[in-house]
Amino acid sequence: MKKLKNIYIILFSLMTVLYGCQENEYEFGEIVSPTDIVITAEVVGVDANNPYGDGSGSVNLTATAANASSYVYYFDGVAEASPSGILTKRFSKVGVNLYTVVVKANGTSGVSSTKTIDVEVYSSFSDVEAENFLSGANVGDSKKWYWQADVDLHVGMGPATDDYGNGEFAYEAWWNGIKAWDDEKSCMYDNEFVFTRTANGLTFEQTVGPAFIPGTYGDLIGVDGDQCYDETVATTMFGVKTVAFGPSTSKAGTEGSYNNASYRGTEFEIADGGFMGWYVGASTYDIISITNDEMIVRIIENSASGSGAAWYHRFTSTKPVEGATTPNYTFNELVWEDDFNTDGAPNAANWTYDLGAGGWGNGELQTYTEAAENVKVEGGSLIITAKADGSDGYTSARLKSQGLYQFKYGRVEVKAKLPAAAGTWPAIWMLGSNFPTVGWPQCGEIDIMEQTGGDKNTSLGTLHWFDDASSSNASYGETTAISNAASEFHVYSMEWTEESVKIYLDDVMFYEMTNSETLPFNADFFLILNVAVGGTLGGDVADTFTEDTMEIDYVKVYQ
Repeated sequence: MKKLKNIYIILFSLMTVLYGCQENEYEFGEIVSPTDIVITAEVVGVDANNPYGDGSGSVNLTATAANASSYVYYFDGVAEASPSGILTKRFSKVGVNLYTVVVKANGTSGVSSTKTIDVEVYSSFSDVEAENFLSGANVGDSKKWYWQADVDLHVGMGPATDDYGNGEFAYEAWWNGIKAWDDEKSCMYDNEFVFTRTANGLTFEQTVGPAFIPGTYGDLIGVDGDQCYDETVATTMFGVKTVAFGPSTSKAGTEGSYNNASYRGTEFEIADGGFMGWYVGASTYDIISITNDEMIVRIIENSASGSGAAWYHRFTSTKPVEGATTPNYTFNELVWEDDFNTDGAPNAANWTYDLGAGGWGNGELQTYTEAAENVKVEGGSLIITAKADGSDGYTSARLKSQGLYQFKYGRVEVKAKLPAAAGTWPAIWMLGSNFPTVGWPQCGEIDIMEQTGGDKNTSLGTLHWFDDASSSNASYGETTAISNAASEFHVYSMEWTEESVKIYLDDVMFYEMTNSETLPFNADFFLILNVAVGGTLGGDVADTFTEDTMEIDYVKVYQ
């Protein structure tokens, strides 16, 4: 009987569970797609004399739809959320341009509907130099920026608009004491910010978080300030976003000065709430100054009163390394340089060319030219481009200072990005000035940087000469690991004295050879910059190769 009683209890429990399941039925409601999407576009400044707007490139967009809960706009495939459907977009491509705008109306349970509209708008503002500094000059170019954490005052704060009678609105008047590698800010120093040039302008992406939220803004949004947060708090941190450029509209940008110089007068806005690491609810940056390797910007915090503090930020295109120290170089007086800041052909007072084909002693495949498609100065850089010519051949360029500038002993420093394509052989090097009379290797050769066509994660330093004792060619080389050689600038340098030749990568020595009176490294040498294709170090070239570049920010010689 006890067993039978237990069976009744189990059956009763099962019936209760089944009955409970039947009672707990949920109704989710009808799934309805948004319909009747209407998009209106008001181009700012349209009148009889300006049919495409006032030149600001600004368009006020409004989207409505039945059964829609939120909206997303797409510009050239890049999304910008607009829960209300109302969005002001500034298009910065210069001239009158036709843009296709896609709107997605979101309904319930993940369903959505889309509609497109064409907008024709005029933009007259242009700062091509700033764009080139940010991303590179060619479509497809990308450039990474980092916090300039190795210098004091890489973050500062001041008033946004009040000058208190002495112009304090334009610099770090309130807080200017931060030192390099600040402990509290260290959580953000691995941030990476990537600007990329597309056919329709620039895009921005923060690829490495987190976001730093200062105390002033943390109080406003209800989180503890002066610390880092991930994307669950800084929800607009990641994702590809468009960038729009325009004339500065802030008081500081139009009236102020910074370190006794006027602001640049250019601002850029990162779409969809994008920001550069410092989260204050704003996305518009005044460019105070910018070069190929440093950018100083100002952004106004989005406060409840609308007059929040202004934050000042310094960024660099070369990632700082904590604890790195500059070597105690022998030569520190700058005696010669080319910083490539004048667009066009390279400075004829500094550079001439090697021209033609013939393998150049190494079985190389390229023909060297001085054509602009192979060598030019643009956007603050010397750009050497190796190209497939469409007929199973290749062209490139080889610049040299021969007959224009040569020197004995000193330090050479070259800041460059290297090609990534297999089969390319970039080189920064020197030959003895007596090369035309004694030939190679008797003249001596100093290779500050070479990279093989098959290994883009290694940099080579090598010296070549003729050994009289054995009547044979002699060489000594070393290698060092390198990362991001194609996407980031690195500094390749060499210091040459009567006693030794030392080669460095980013101020870290990886090569040293003792110099002596029996070697050819005690006479004048000249500089050479080139990208070869194929050959002994270039190796095999992919059938799909079209072109790749070496971009040089500067060449400097110290004595």
